[in-house]
Amino acid sequence: MDNCGASDGSVQKRDVIRVGTRKSQLARIQTDSVVEMLSKRFPTARFEIVAMATTGDKILDTALSKIGEKSLFTKELENALEKNEVDLVVHSLKDLPTSLPPGFTIGAVCKRENPYDAVVFHPKCTVKTLEGLPQKCVIGTSSLRRAAQLKKMFPHLEFRDIRGNLNTRLKKLDDREEFSAIILATAGLRRMGWENRIGQILSPDECMYAVGQGALAVEVRAKDQDILSMVSALQDPQTVLRCIAERAFMKRLEGGCSVPVAVNSVIEDSQLYLTGAVYSLDGSDYLKETMQTSICSPLEDVEGPNDDVQHVGITALGVPRAALDAAEHLGTQLADLLLSQGAREILVVARQLNDSR
Repeated sequence: MDNCGASDGSVQKRDVIRVGTRKSQLARIQTDSVVEMLSKRFPTARFEIVAMATTGDKILDTALSKIGEKSLFTKELENALEKNEVDLVVHSLKDLPTSLPPGFTIGAVCKRENPYDAVVFHPKCTVKTLEGLPQKCVIGTSSLRRAAQLKKMFPHLEFRDIRGNLNTRLKKLDDREEFSAIILATAGLRRMGWENRIGQILSPDECMYAVGQGALAVEVRAKDQDILSMVSALQDPQTVLRCIAERAFMKRLEGGCSVPVAVNSVIEDSQLYLTGAVYSLDGSDYLKETMQTSICSPLEDVEGPNDDVQHVGITALGVPRAALDAAEHLGTQLADLLLSQGAREILVVARQLNDSR
C-alpha cells in the first residue's frame, strides 16, 4: 500500500517529525519499529521520538479495572498531539478507547502480531500448561477478561491482580513465590524478544483476546493531511478490517477494561468472521456468538471522496469503503445480537461487582 502514502516532498516541509510514545521499554520498542517502517518509506524524513509517562504508567498499586479512567495510557500523549508538541503518536490499539477526542483519528493500524494470550510460568514450575497445575495455584493477571474466561475454563486455579509493565510483572513472578504463572499478551513478549518465556499460548477456545490486541495504532490530528497520508502507508488492510469489527462490537456494548468483553476475528476467502463474548466476573454467566460478512477484496486500493470518513476512530486511506462499512456493521450486529440475549444485564452486574470490590 505504499502508493497511497504521502510524497517525500510533502513530508519534507517539516524539519522534523515528532513521534509521541509512552516511556516503557515495550512502548519504545513498538514506536521504534513504526519509525523504522516510516523511515524506509520516506528516507529523507527526519524523526524525533518524544517519550512521556501516562496516568496508567504512574498508578501501579491499583487494578486497571478499578481506576475508572478510559484513557489511562493515552491522555497525556493526546494532550501533546493537541498542542502540536508531537505530530503522531504510537499506541497499542487495545489501549485506545473506541471513541477518540474530537480532532483526532487513527491514521494507520499496522500488521497485527499474534493477538493471543500467553502463559509465563514461574522458573521453578515444571508443569507447562494451566490445566496441569495443582489445585489452588495462583495465576496473576490484571485483566478481568482473562480472569473471567480462565476461571470458567480452569476452576481449580486462583486468580489475583498483578500490575506493572512487562518487566515489572515478570520480576514479580520470578522473585516471589506468590504466583505459579502470569498471563500476558503474546505480542508484547515477542516484541521484547522474550519468546523463550512463553510456556503456553492460549487458544480462542481457552481465552479469547482483547479488542485490538496485538495491533499497533498510529494516532494523528485528523486535519493534518500530510501526516495522515504519510502514516497511511503503514496500513494493513486485513488487520484494520478485523480491528474495526472488534472496536464496533466493543463500542455498541459500551465495554472497556472494567467489564469482561472478548473477541476473536479471522479473514478467510473474503469473509470476515467475528466471535464476541461477554462474561460475568467469575465466568459462570456468559454469552458468546459468531457472525460473518463479505468484505469483497480488502487488498485492492480504492481511493475516493469518502476516504476521510472514520470508522470507530480509524481513517483507513486506500481500503475499500464497502469493506470498512461491512466490518463496522458486523461488529455492531454481533453486539446487538448479544444485547438481545441479555448481554447488558451481565455487563451491568459485572461492572457493579467490580466497583464494589
